[in-house]
Amino acid sequence: MEVREKTNFMDNATLHRLKAGDQSLFAELVRDNHRALIALAVPIVGQSEAEEVVQNAWLKAHQAIATFEGRAQLRTWLGRIVINEAKMQLRKRGRELLFSDWQSDEQSGDALADRFNRSGRWQSPPADWETDTPEDLLMREDLASCLEELLDAMPVNQRTVLELRDTTGFSFEDICNELSLSASNVRVILHRARSQLYKLVDHYEETGEC
Repeated sequence: MEVREKTNFMDNATLHRLKAGDQSLFAELVRDNHRALIALAVPIVGQSEAEEVVQNAWLKAHQAIATFEGRAQLRTWLGRIVINEAKMQLRKRGRELLFSDWQSDEQSGDALADRFNRSGRWQSPPADWETDTPEDLLMREDLASCLEELLDAMPVNQRTVLELRDTTGFSFEDICNELSLSASNVRVILHRARSQLYKLVDHYEETGEC
């Protein structure tokens, strides 16, 4: 059974092979998760240092894979290693990112607020999307550059929470523990980030532009 089918919970046989040192399986694990882990590291340490952080995380993961018990999602376990490596990288550079100082982002407002009137109805209805779901639409190549620009411009707290929840698969409890944030703060920050994504997709469908 391939790793790409088991980025969340893998069967015992596959996990046993991985823990026993199956190098081809570990290489497949790297291929299937490297990009997501880079995306997780970027908002914490920046684009220029993200690759180094993730490479170090893979070394740590390879050394510790025998201790992985399979109780949590594998990508969540990998993501936690990346976060720890990112924090170490910041300390080595004499920098520090205090997650506990992050606010609930109330000052940024809601990206969709201008689409509703005071009664809560649409000012202008959203466009009819060509695909069944927003997730399908975001997979289109012609939206990739727009999405990258949005993520690059997104506040670090929003992007990190978004990557942890929607890309790496962290539970709300895991995010709260890793970032020292309350559950209410995490939910508000995630809502802000997802609202920006929704607004981007809606605007793109209406205009064909970012």
